[in-house]
Amino acid sequence: MDKQQTEFTVEQATSPVSAQDREAMLANPGFGKYLTDHMVTISYSAEKGWHDAKIGPRHDLQMNPSTMVLHYAGEIFEGMKTYRHPDGGAGLFRPEANARRFNNSAARLAMAQIPEDLFVNSVRELARIDRDWIPSEGEGSLYMRPFMIGTEVAIGNHPSDAFLYAVIASPVGSYFKGGVSGVSVWVSEEYTRAAPGGTGAAKCGGNYAAALAAQAEAAKHGCEQVVFLDAVERRWIEELAGMNVFFVFDDGTIQTPPLTGTILPGITRDSLIRLARDKGMTVREEPYGIDQWRADIESGRLVEVFACGTAAVVAPISQLKGKDFDLTIGDGGMGPVTADLRKTLTDIQFGRSNDPHGWVDRLF
Repeated sequence: MDKQQTEFTVEQATSPVSAQDREAMLANPGFGKYLTDHMVTISYSAEKGWHDAKIGPRHDLQMNPSTMVLHYAGEIFEGMKTYRHPDGGAGLFRPEANARRFNNSAARLAMAQIPEDLFVNSVRELARIDRDWIPSEGEGSLYMRPFMIGTEVAIGNHPSDAFLYAVIASPVGSYFKGGVSGVSVWVSEEYTRAAPGGTGAAKCGGNYAAALAAQAEAAKHGCEQVVFLDAVERRWIEELAGMNVFFVFDDGTIQTPPLTGTILPGITRDSLIRLARDKGMTVREEPYGIDQWRADIESGRLVEVFACGTAAVVAPISQLKGKDFDLTIGDGGMGPVTADLRKTLTDIQFGRSNDPHGWVDRLF
């Protein structure tokens, strides 16, 4: 897109949610329950490239029944947040990293890549126009959901030549109903999330759809999340249904599975690794097996485990369950390393502390 085309046409919502109703929603937003008044849309075609950039009233999408996304799942998305700061302003957290990951996902799914500055500006402008939807109490935030779908009208199986990029936003509270208390996880032996050469490193809807049966299995066993093993040996820990995982040992070292192409490269994951190393901690990105996980819990060598992601931020894992075991990690609560890293990260995100890495993109 040239300079003129990157400018957004802005149309204010004519029937926005009233201030009274919005405040009631913000008092107890849940997660993804409500959407703000506006949305971003940008179109792409092979002939025009990216064009028709708009910010306008949130609206339904209408599609021909043969639109390719409905048949071949050409869809990717990102998750990011706008955080209210103590002075009343707000900021995004590492939006450029989301833009890079979005385009990596696009490349893997044979979709058009969007200029990174256009991606970042689209999220910035939506957050600004719907700034009144950013929670100011507790650790609520405005969850931003950029996504892209293939919109070519064709049933033939080939890469789409047309796309719709959009951004919607939702005020959110805690991802888990129990807040940041311990999360129980079920080890899936029947299902896997991703295989070498697959789409595990892409943030596409198909990965999450494929995890739903395993997540339902976890729920049947009283667990809030499922943890996946690798698809080849069914031995190595990969990640949860929507979060990366870290292990903390009694010598103070931290370990997390390496990024080998089957695990989503989480931005929260990367941030925590860097913050832990800032504190002088040893962080290893190495394989960790399920048998070793069980043995380390039983011996007391493993003292903390936590999951992380944009939605959940940092959540302690307190219980590991499988077909023939049920183990409590540590004392079943949030350990000191998990608590310290969580506080360090959220203090930066909410503007409560210095930002040594320049991660916060101040909006206003």
